[in-house]
Amino acid sequence: MASQLTVSFKKLRQNEVELEEKIKLKTSELTESQARLTFAIKGAGDGVWDWNIQTNAVHYSALWMSMLGYQKNEVTQNLETFSTLIHPDDSAYVLQTIKDVIAGNLVTFAIEIRLRCQDGSYKWIFSRAMTVKRDSHNKPLRVVGMHTDITERKQNEEKLQLAAIVFSNTRESIIITDATASIIEVNDTFIEVTGYSREEVIGQNPRILQSGRESAAFYAAMWDAVNTNGYWIGKILNRQKNGKVFPENLSLSVVKNATGEVSHYVALYSDITQLNNAHQNELEQLAYYDSLTNLPNRTLLADRLNQAILQSYRHDSSLAVVFLDLDDFKAVNDNHGHHVGDQLLLIIALRMQEALRDWDTLARIGGDEFVLVLTDLAKTEDYKEVIERLLLAVSKPVTVGDLLLKISASIGVAFCPQDDADAGILMRYADQAMYVAKQAGKNCYHVFDSTQDDAINIKQENLANISAAMDRGEFVLYYQPKVNMSTGDVVGVEALIRWQHPVRGLVPPFDFLPIIENHAISLDIGEWVIDTALSQISQWQRMGITLPISVNLSAYQLQQTNFVERLSTLLAAHPDVSSHHLELEILETSALSDVSKVSATMQACMDLGVHFALDDFGTGYSSLTYLKRLPASLIKIDQTFIRDMLTDADDLAIVLGVVSLAKAFQLEVIAEGVETIEHGTALLQLGCELAQGYGIAKPMPADDIPVWLSSWKPDVAWLP
Repeated sequence: MASQLTVSFKKLRQNEVELEEKIKLKTSELTESQARLTFAIKGAGDGVWDWNIQTNAVHYSALWMSMLGYQKNEVTQNLETFSTLIHPDDSAYVLQTIKDVIAGNLVTFAIEIRLRCQDGSYKWIFSRAMTVKRDSHNKPLRVVGMHTDITERKQNEEKLQLAAIVFSNTRESIIITDATASIIEVNDTFIEVTGYSREEVIGQNPRILQSGRESAAFYAAMWDAVNTNGYWIGKILNRQKNGKVFPENLSLSVVKNATGEVSHYVALYSDITQLNNAHQNELEQLAYYDSLTNLPNRTLLADRLNQAILQSYRHDSSLAVVFLDLDDFKAVNDNHGHHVGDQLLLIIALRMQEALRDWDTLARIGGDEFVLVLTDLAKTEDYKEVIERLLLAVSKPVTVGDLLLKISASIGVAFCPQDDADAGILMRYADQAMYVAKQAGKNCYHVFDSTQDDAINIKQENLANISAAMDRGEFVLYYQPKVNMSTGDVVGVEALIRWQHPVRGLVPPFDFLPIIENHAISLDIGEWVIDTALSQISQWQRMGITLPISVNLSAYQLQQTNFVERLSTLLAAHPDVSSHHLELEILETSALSDVSKVSATMQACMDLGVHFALDDFGTGYSSLTYLKRLPASLIKIDQTFIRDMLTDADDLAIVLGVVSLAKAFQLEVIAEGVETIEHGTALLQLGCELAQGYGIAKPMPADDIPVWLSSWKPDVAWLP
């Protein structure tokens, strides 16, 4: 009996061992299977969710959360979390699906939905699931699902849908060919425009549309551009099925596959037949009329003027060519913007049209320049009434928005017949006369006088020569030292421009500066002088020489609306130079032209660190009030008073008065034109210590200044 029990126990133990081995094997297989499943899910990039319907708890995998940009601690593991992430447009559909699952109506489902990401954006998700556990009554207890990010696919689908809509609805003909240029698709517009059906062209080469009007070289160049650049755009003549030739704009492009090989060609054709007809009038409008004012432009003016000249000779009548330029119009654009300037031009143009006779021509030839052709003048004096009306029309105040603007016009008049002058010559005569009117003070007119023609031509030639000299770099600066006679200190130098002419040699400033007065060239030269002076200060600083430079400034340059801005730019270009080392000299008479405006400009410059000096003081008629309002730090006594002060009591009295005036206003004073020791001695006795002139040093090139500084000593008669 005992032996039987022993045998039974051994068998039982053997069965137990075998069972344990089987359990280990199954556990290993299950672990391995689970690992493979986990690896497959991760490899697929899918997120997993596991919903316990009884507890409403949902386990979201790490991939599920990261797919939407959430961290583990940002997601509550329940169904409500999922519900709050559903896009509003998908919510009803998804919730109904969940109800069907709970009710047992759905065993599996697969839906495409949008879920909100952590950053607030939405992703398209392919969600599929199945019920994996039920109770004894077949009621669902557990559902497991997977989420796949299909956002990129949905976006591509949307792009394809959009492309299909564009392809079908665009008003341009579209042809798509394969790499061999065989047509594989056309859109409805192509069928409508060409008259071919889809069946007639599929498999054909697009050359079936060729009109025969384009050369072989044309097509060769087109395909060369396509192969080189990947596209070609241009106009082409094609032929419809009925044989009618019509113009089209063609855009031909290459489509390449992922390996970079040509897979397709896409051609977009725009029928421009109607466009050509519709634009014909527009082209004529653009060709002959000003786009802003709708007045005749220079081209149409030339035609009408030539016709008017012929009629003038045929009927022995006079005509007048009137050149009108608006005064100070640039300031309107600078101060208020081009949109205000354009509105002003429109209003002025309408006023001038109303001031003319019905048969006269008014043209805009550019900017603020207008030309009028007054015909059928019984006598030349008949033009005056029209001109007076024009001046009045332009000078009346103009309201643009909240602005009240007031400008004027300078007008030049030339008559025909006049020495067989043609249209071009008459225009030039009227232009020259307008220039004279502007020089005369603006808001007036001047009739061309042939005797003035030579003088004007000479001036224009001189202006051209000066401009060319500027371009060639022929201008140079000489520097005249300014000293304190009692201490011997050199307090600065004055920059004086010279023209190093290749033929005439060194040309003094009074031979060319008057020519460019109030001309745009003077602005360029003025800025060059300031820039060159700043560069020279910098160069001397590197040599250990600190020497302020004073620069003469014209009234025209000072009165430019952007002068302070331009000066600031020039200073910024020389960051190593202190602005305190630059002094600007303005004529007393210039400062008096508009004291308020000049004073404001001077103050703005002084805010930049620049000093001012009133040059040639005593030659103008400043009152003490004006002098007080001008923020200058130095007065320069004009050399005309210094030169004769030793022999002329009146000049001596003026010098004494200026010195006393400067001290009263706590201004420095310097005397120009000190040519002898005696002049310096007399000035020191009057209380004027600063001086410059030939008795101290003549103007010299920049390279000579260091040598002069090393040898300069004041005369012993000047020393205390």
